[in-house]
Amino acid sequence: MYPIKVISVAQSRYLEEKANEAGLPYAQMMESAGRGAAQAIQHRLGASGKRIVALIGPGNNGGDGLVAAHHLHEMTARVTCYIWKRNVQGDDNLQRVQADDIPVIWAEDDADLAVLRGLLLDADVIVDALLGVGVSRPIGGMLGDILAVTRQALLDRRSAAGLVESVPSPPADPPPLVVAVDCPTGLNCDSGALDPAALPADLTVTFAYPKVGLLRPPGGGAVGEIVVADIGVPPELATGIPLEMVTGDCVHAWLPERPAAAHKGTFGRALIVAGSVNYVGAAALSGAGAVRVGAGLVTIALPSAIQMAVAANLTEATYLLLPHDMGVIASGAVQVLQDRLPEYDSLLLGPGLTQEKETVAFVHAFLGLERAGGKGQIGFVTSKEAERSLRPDLPALVIDADGLNALAKAREWWTALPPDTILTPHPGEMARLMGGQATIRDIQADREGMSLEMAQKWQAVVVLKGAFTVVASPDGRLMVLPFANPGLATAGSGDVLAGAIAGLRAQGMAAFEAAVAGAYLHGLAGELARAELGDMGMAAGDLPPRLPPALRRIRGERNR
Repeated sequence: MYPIKVISVAQSRYLEEKANEAGLPYAQMMESAGRGAAQAIQHRLGASGKRIVALIGPGNNGGDGLVAAHHLHEMTARVTCYIWKRNVQGDDNLQRVQADDIPVIWAEDDADLAVLRGLLLDADVIVDALLGVGVSRPIGGMLGDILAVTRQALLDRRSAAGLVESVPSPPADPPPLVVAVDCPTGLNCDSGALDPAALPADLTVTFAYPKVGLLRPPGGGAVGEIVVADIGVPPELATGIPLEMVTGDCVHAWLPERPAAAHKGTFGRALIVAGSVNYVGAAALSGAGAVRVGAGLVTIALPSAIQMAVAANLTEATYLLLPHDMGVIASGAVQVLQDRLPEYDSLLLGPGLTQEKETVAFVHAFLGLERAGGKGQIGFVTSKEAERSLRPDLPALVIDADGLNALAKAREWWTALPPDTILTPHPGEMARLMGGQATIRDIQADREGMSLEMAQKWQAVVVLKGAFTVVASPDGRLMVLPFANPGLATAGSGDVLAGAIAGLRAQGMAAFEAAVAGAYLHGLAGELARAELGDMGMAAGDLPPRLPPALRRIRGERNR
């Protein structure tokens, strides 16, 4: 499975309309959707004998839930349908459920919702088919009451299972698996906004293509695992949609070969300019990221004052000692680096450099920027000295952290970047690079659009970090990562990511592919660490050792 298109609600309706016009009836798409949801439950938990409560709402989402209930019944699950509201007339799927002798309970007949609570306290699976993508206003009324009772029942079940209390309780049945049909109720599938009454899912089975709101904070944190069920929409209908979700198979297809007769030169040489007396770990973590994705040789260029501390934490790297001023790289380091650049295939500039004047001056001199005067701005200068710094054999460039902050102090800084540069900002750094044209809030509200716009303006690959990292290319390619892991919100995590990208660039991967693959491997390593350690207390140093298992898993996904 290669990249998966990511669509808006309007695009979803358009694709279904066009598929219907092409001869794929809506009823058949609904049948495929409900069957796909049932199969996902069967694959995740097994259906036979399981007690399943299907919460059914109006419209197509409720219809999908009814179809799922039928197929789960066929799998010998013990299904009950609890219907919030639905038009009985002409509802073939409801009639089929009744013909199956599946118990049907109407919320209007359950005045205090006591029946619902009893069902939930005994359930193995809760199927949420109440609203899907249909949320359009704040949730209240009976639907709000149903969701409140469901959330409380889940809390009670988790408490009884010892998953909430600090002191373990006696063994009890595990809490039910919450499965959202297409979208968790209360999640806006365009903006990612989450209603306070929303029902978070453990598993979201979405149809044809994932909706963009499933991959945007804060709502993306409420979807759990995403499974995409095929409902028969012809793929060619989505050809013009730019946004895609990265998959492991996609990354595997891009990874460089590892021939048995290789030597370290086969896998490239990465040079990392990083570190300062206050940020020793940044150099070690970025170097470890490059090493662990398979770069043949990693050299860390750093202030000589911190070399021993960094080398104690990363014995696999070689070191290039740079002139410094009180433990930060000084502008005199430019010539030292330029003399060595031809030896390397990729160059990472920025982790832990600090924003001291000496270091900013070094970054500007290295990239051909120098002070132009006038209100303290910096501008691009085409002097002989600057031209010499833009060597045609400059290694594939990745700029991160304080390298980005130094750029942001320059006017039209992007004119100094060589082709195929990769920039790896978090939202705050992105706002600074944009020179105040957008706030962090603006960027977070349109991560995909902002990333693509800036990638095209700056003619660089942009990796906008955060939950559901976005990668954009000047040529219009746009991908979102399927990871939202609070354990990665820790100092040094971005250094590992930048190092991984530089390590892949050193091995000959193209800029966009290396950026996407590095971000995916970093996110998957974070998931492996979370599964083992939990997301509280994870440290950046937990990530590099898990990059090789992440690589192995990707190859396994491709070959299974």
